[in-house]
Amino acid sequence: MTIAAWIASGLACGLFAAWGALALHFQGPRNRVRRQLLIAVWLLFAFAVVVALRAYPLAAAALYLVAAVLLLAWWRGIRPARDRDWADEVARLATGRVEGDRVIVDHVRNFTWRTTTDYDVRWEQRSYDLNHLQSVDLILSYWGRPGIAHTLVSFGFADGGQLVFSVEIRKQRGEAYSEIGGFFRQFEASIIAADERDIVYLRTNVRGEDCYLYRIHLGEDARRALLLAYVEEANRLAERPRFYNSLTNNCTTVVYRMLSRILRGLPLDVRLLLSGLLPTYIHRLGGLTPAHDPEELRERGRITRRAIEAGHVADFPQRIRRGVPGIDPR
Repeated sequence: MTIAAWIASGLACGLFAAWGALALHFQGPRNRVRRQLLIAVWLLFAFAVVVALRAYPLAAAALYLVAAVLLLAWWRGIRPARDRDWADEVARLATGRVEGDRVIVDHVRNFTWRTTTDYDVRWEQRSYDLNHLQSVDLILSYWGRPGIAHTLVSFGFADGGQLVFSVEIRKQRGEAYSEIGGFFRQFEASIIAADERDIVYLRTNVRGEDCYLYRIHLGEDARRALLLAYVEEANRLAERPRFYNSLTNNCTTVVYRMLSRILRGLPLDVRLLLSGLLPTYIHRLGGLTPAHDPEELRERGRITRRAIEAGHVADFPQRIRRGVPGIDPR
């Protein structure tokens, strides 16, 4: 084997070895010592193969291929779980059904949050008249990384009620979020339906995140179709669990897939992955309030201070929307 071929083969082996080490780290034995020992053995094996490739390329490649197939077979056998000791805020998944012109949503979260560990648990069944669906708002929540945000979609009704959907990791009790772990099947996915006084208040007033709200311009049929798409997606997820994936199955890509079935021809864009930049993507498509540039929409759509000042009040949704372009003051 030539030096160039050996280097190229070694890089390929090294990249796969790194992926395998991370897979073992997140999905290997729960016992820390056993997991670390297994990772060490895997990495030493990969190093030995790279060394052997120079003198015995066919034998070394064949041995590594067998090990890779076994590792991938193990990986494919990992299945998402339905029953674990879930954290309270994701203990129940939203489900729903349509009865005539009404949609009934089960397990709408309406917690009262004081801190991240002190809260009142409350899950509700709510009924919404689809004929009174008036608006769709995008809420982006940032926690320190400008290009990354969590995406929430809030549906508004004529009586002032708001129903928010959020695609989130389904954490086990005591488990912390890991962006890297989101690539390695560490978390199941969940679709949470919630009251704004729960899910927005939690992010602005309790977690200290920075939230921005944008009015999305969709026609009546598209608004209804998106709401029902959320309900259908939630029902499928409750019936058949799936893994959350930081790249392909996250809070933004799930929304894009639903919308792309409603609005044909939506282009793919890197801003679908860098969700913090999502408003500029939607603005380019004409989906935000016209006659305002993205910077003005961002500035006037910042709801963090208004949410903090509002606190636990009945008209929380109306207060946080004051001054947001495209929304009539009430």
